[in-house]
Amino acid sequence: MTSRAESLFARAVVADDAPADELSERILDGAMACLSELGLRRSTVEDIARRAGVSRVTVYRRFENKNNLVEAVLLRECRRCLAALDEAVTGVESLDERIVEGFVFALRYGRNHPLVGGLLRVEPEEVLPYLTVRAGTALAVVREYLAGHIREAEVGAFDPVQVAEIMVRIVVSFVLTQDSSIELDTDEDLRRFARRYLVPLVH
Repeated sequence: MTSRAESLFARAVVADDAPADELSERILDGAMACLSELGLRRSTVEDIARRAGVSRVTVYRRFENKNNLVEAVLLRECRRCLAALDEAVTGVESLDERIVEGFVFALRYGRNHPLVGGLLRVEPEEVLPYLTVRAGTALAVVREYLAGHIREAEVGAFDPVQVAEIMVRIVVSFVLTQDSSIELDTDEDLRRFARRYLVPLVH
């Protein structure tokens, strides 16, 4: 990964340049399966083409090289995550409950996502820096995205950016280290935690 890969989070928020045709989606599906099972370094374009049921030439016609293909996969998953997060809180009226339901969704999504889990399992040394010491760009974009939603509520004398950053850091921590003295196994556990520790941040 490079700084270019880190900018995927920003592109996921402000742009919509992902491939839309069915064949490109098949290739992206094949790439995600390979990345989840083999990791970034071991996955080859040949592996991805085989998984997608196409030739290498077909892959290269749509994606210039492996790096571009990996970026396209990550960009698509970022967009899917943000869209799913929006859907999870749509119709939830109060800011308090949006925080609760958003936390439940985010933790479940992060813990259960095949790409996140796969990469952490097969290539933790490659992935962990971009979720910890080199996560500044991604953190900033997600923080601003959440802060924008919090601002819309127009309640409380708090800093939306700081509240959003605390929430993002908590979610990332619990995704990376699932063993905890805090019970977070069920959705009700997650809701109880959010109401006790996250909701007070906006009051």
